[in-house]
Amino acid sequence: MANPELDELYTARPEDFTALRATLAAAAKKRGDGETAKRLSAARKPTTAAWVVNRLVQTDTEARDRLRDLSDQLRTAHAEMDGERIRALSAEQRQLVGGLTREALTAADQTNPSAALRDDVSATLQAAIADPEVAARLGRLVKAEQWSGFGFGFGFGESASTKTSAGSGTAKSTPARKTKPKPETKPKADLKKAATSRVSDEEQARRRQLESARAAMTEARQAKADSDETLRDRHRELAAARTRHEEAQRKLRAAEKDLQDAERVYHDAEQAGLDAAARIAELRDRLAELRG
Repeated sequence: MANPELDELYTARPEDFTALRATLAAAAKKRGDGETAKRLSAARKPTTAAWVVNRLVQTDTEARDRLRDLSDQLRTAHAEMDGERIRALSAEQRQLVGGLTREALTAADQTNPSAALRDDVSATLQAAIADPEVAARLGRLVKAEQWSGFGFGFGFGESASTKTSAGSGTAKSTPARKTKPKPETKPKADLKKAATSRVSDEEQARRRQLESARAAMTEARQAKADSDETLRDRHRELAAARTRHEEAQRKLRAAEKDLQDAERVYHDAEQAGLDAAARIAELRDRLAELRG
């Protein structure tokens, strides 16, 4: 769904994300757009790698198209089990991902990126080619994405090699004369196929475990980043509260001094009034004596 404010939010630098989110949400709420305000308020801060990729696809309009085009070609090649085409496109894929990774990091002023950041950006671009759901989230990613290596239902090049192997096995098991295959031929082929399948299953399981571990690491990094951001916000709030408290104490001390001064002046005035009344009484008595 098109939303320029969300696009602006997800291309903003991570350190500016929280403040900009509050500003945009408040502006949307003020103009009566409650739905947009709600979506903006619910937006999660992206990791650095996700932000780098978001910024790439938002500022380089061709990047998304190039990823989508290569994805379509790979999907077609896999569907047709065209081994040569798959290998050629796989090489093109590595070149495209490498080039876009460098472009994204440079555009984001990441002149000396860590190996982890570079790997996360590359892995996310790789996942966007293999997974349409990831591709659909480009521009508003929250975290780095991972691809296990089995996109489109195959590993790149796997379908073609399997097809070739099956063809060669059939040729070997077909004798020149129309006789039944040797009893041991099929069991050997089955054993080989079972062994290959077992290795493939183990590799897939290993890759899934690796993907799960990477995802957990990404989530942990995001949680740590969110926690650090919250801690910084609370620290700023605490500092501001201390400043207000100190200012309030200063004003209280000044007010107490003003009160004490006012009470002293009042008492002095009260005493002066009493003294004046006593003097009047004294003079009245004196006048009475003189008149009598």
